[in-house]
Amino acid sequence: MVRYASTLYSKKPRWKLGPRARELGLSSIFYILDHRASTIRKSSLPKNDVSDSSKNIVILGGSYGGVSTAHYLLKHVPQLPKKASYQVILISTSSQAICRPACLRALISDDMFPQEKLFVGVPQQFEQYPKDSFRFIQGTATKLDHHDRYVTASLKGGSTEKMAYHALVIATGTSTSSPLLELNSDSESLRATWKTFREALPNAKHIVIAGGGPTGVETAGHHYPSDGGLEDPPSLATRDCEEVGVTVVTGSRVATVSPAGVGTEGALTTNATVTLEDGETLEADLYIPATGAVANTGFIHESLLMASGSVESNVSTLRVDKAGARVYAIGDLGSHPCPAVHNISNTVPTLCANIKRDLLLAEGKEESTVGADRVFKDTRETQLVPIGKNKGVGTAMGFQLPSLFVWLIKGRSYWLWTTGDLWSGKQWAKES
Repeated sequence: MVRYASTLYSKKPRWKLGPRARELGLSSIFYILDHRASTIRKSSLPKNDVSDSSKNIVILGGSYGGVSTAHYLLKHVPQLPKKASYQVILISTSSQAICRPACLRALISDDMFPQEKLFVGVPQQFEQYPKDSFRFIQGTATKLDHHDRYVTASLKGGSTEKMAYHALVIATGTSTSSPLLELNSDSESLRATWKTFREALPNAKHIVIAGGGPTGVETAGHHYPSDGGLEDPPSLATRDCEEVGVTVVTGSRVATVSPAGVGTEGALTTNATVTLEDGETLEADLYIPATGAVANTGFIHESLLMASGSVESNVSTLRVDKAGARVYAIGDLGSHPCPAVHNISNTVPTLCANIKRDLLLAEGKEESTVGADRVFKDTRETQLVPIGKNKGVGTAMGFQLPSLFVWLIKGRSYWLWTTGDLWSGKQWAKES
């Protein structure tokens, strides 16, 4: 091709062209050359890689942190130069989202909450944006290569996809041992799990719940509902649990549970023998493990993780500094000291402000024109723990709350009244 072009430019052309013919001929030749070069460039890319023509902002995880971040960026990142070159890609194991705290009550009966508010379709929440600015992928992240800056995901249909990222937000959250307390695939499978548990519940005389954190206390309260403080929250929670018929064992941990795997998928309603560290044995008709959650970080290199398995992130800027430029973590898989739902929401503006700042710097803007990092500071301890339908303990901004306030704020609907605007993006209409 190059030799042919040089013939056209030689002083003694092989044929004579008129001015108009020469113009058309050269235009055609250059078009063919350009098209051929473009084809060669595209064919040289690995089959599943994404070209650099689109600056992908990849978000892993479709719950509170991931969905909120996607909405915020789609609404406010368009203020960047060359906005058309950016695409937000949201990757989530499930195409649905759930108000996760509400699982503690919803597992008792479908009548506890309107099901259409409890479960929402994630892709439908993003139909409001231009199609080329957003893409939803139902799949699970299986590998993060933070050196070559790409993510590999296993898709719902069984195939895999590898995509380069310009910016990456890790929001894959945590998993619990009990399948009753989270959305692992879709609403149908979770409802089926709840159905199995509900069928066994009336015949269960002894239910053992392992874990004295908010999840364990709230679950216990709902299985023995009654009526009802204001000492320190832990002792008050113990008292309220005892008032509704719950026996609280403190100062000891679960040593072993037999048979292995009881209370998890496949052995949800199996009778169990629970042995505590002090040797005490508890027989359970139903066993619910609520002893904490494990970060969903198996796809991330250990050099980016803490000993607990969580991502080592900057608690002030939300960046994952060891992962290179424009990599962030939000939610309960990061280093944040109190990853409650309200705190996750509070970190979204800080995260997105720093993403926007980093994108502007990557576009060549001077640091003096984009301002300093935005820093997140949470000095107001807030924790609300409903117990049953009309009790609760909690603190907010350093003050202990009366039981009635805990019920009004959280216990009445378990934040379900707040999630509609969050899932739809209305909560993030204004840049803050």
